[in-house]
Amino acid sequence: MTLKLFELVGAEDTRPFSPFCWRIRMALAHKGLDAQLVPWRFTEKEAIAPYKSEKVPVLLDGDHAVSDSWVIANYLEDTYPDRPSLFGGDGGRAMARMLNWWGDIAVVGAMFPLIVADIHDHLRPADQDYFRKSREARLGKTLEEVAAARDSAVAGFRKGLDPMRLTLRTQPFLGGTGPNYADYIMFGGFQWARAISPFKLLAEDDPIYAWREKLLDAFDGLARRSAGYPV
Repeated sequence: MTLKLFELVGAEDTRPFSPFCWRIRMALAHKGLDAQLVPWRFTEKEAIAPYKSEKVPVLLDGDHAVSDSWVIANYLEDTYPDRPSLFGGDGGRAMARMLNWWGDIAVVGAMFPLIVADIHDHLRPADQDYFRKSREARLGKTLEEVAAARDSAVAGFRKGLDPMRLTLRTQPFLGGTGPNYADYIMFGGFQWARAISPFKLLAEDDPIYAWREKLLDAFDGLARRSAGYPV
């Protein structure tokens, strides 16, 4: 059956930037599965409403629809067991579930105020209006006020990544000798930022920077081919 993945894009169809969609892009590549990529924007909720979701990613496998990146990753693992495993067994899946929450809060959540103003700049006008109103209500500040504090705030963000950094000093990937879904959870956030913002979240001598570069080069450059910033 043909797989289709609805993914969030900016003004250009070639700028996919959702951290959660990137997790699934990498999971599909890991499994060696091809999917038709369907560009989707914030104000196009009617396009995914038939699949009982208001957010992406949404994966269609024939007539079957799956939403939420964690649910999709588990669906791919269970539906295509003959393909390379995303988790490496039940223990790896259980650990990845914890990391999925940590990635949402400690990486994506902490990264959000550092890049939020840049996201706005890469959206179509209709999406900009929606994004500004909804995100400023969440933050309690204008996007410009949030961006003004990021040069001082980035040090705290980097410090919060110490558990990941210490792990990568002893092994090449979070998954061990090779990447697995644990890596894709974390990578999704960094690729989100890379695709939408020129702001440097990582120092070039950081082990996390080197890890990200290895994943950018993986799967025949899947991530590098997408529109975005080089760092």
